[in-house]
Amino acid sequence: MKLKLNALMIACTSIACIQGCVPLIATGVGTGVSATLDRRSYGTQLEDSEIEVRIMRQINQQLDDKASISTTAVNRWVLLTGQTKDEGSRTQAEKIASETQNVRKVFNEVTVNWPSSVGNHTSDALTTSKVKGRLLNPETKGISGHNVKVVTEVGVVYLMGVVSENEAKIAVDIARTTSGVQKVVNLFEILGDEEMRRIDPNSVAPKAATQPATAPN
Repeated sequence: MKLKLNALMIACTSIACIQGCVPLIATGVGTGVSATLDRRSYGTQLEDSEIEVRIMRQINQQLDDKASISTTAVNRWVLLTGQTKDEGSRTQAEKIASETQNVRKVFNEVTVNWPSSVGNHTSDALTTSKVKGRLLNPETKGISGHNVKVVTEVGVVYLMGVVSENEAKIAVDIARTTSGVQKVVNLFEILGDEEMRRIDPNSVAPKAATQPATAPN
């Protein structure tokens, strides 16, 4: 049974107080709407936020100044991005994530190239914003941006979420044709049409081919 939204927001506010972690669900009206439209139950959204907290806490304690890593959890699949000073630290970060309670799968995209420049962080934030904006555009058909998590690291865009095969193709095409994107990595958890209808009765999985998205000028 889904948790009530207000309870979720209070819990996530408490989680946000833990140093070194930005929870997947933040407080506020806009993000509250996003949480409501997310295919994950409120309980799963909260669990993903807790997973991020646990991993980041251990990485901060064990790796300290050897790494600059971000953790993203979606439906208990975990993406690690960022940089470390050496391969041993990179491997240790993956071990921490893999051994964290309730984690189902880990994607270790951390590179041995620490630290990244401030310019890279600014550019990546802009790229994420552009991709997410196009996914949320009301004119974008066949997918809801609320079901896609976008993470950018040094121009590489990672896409996560629980989607249909057709939705994944649309999202990848949108990201691929967005200015500033150097590469797109598809980390979607793809479900069949029957399973999609079970978790989201309003989902539509059209069979017809979709026209490629056009990047904005």
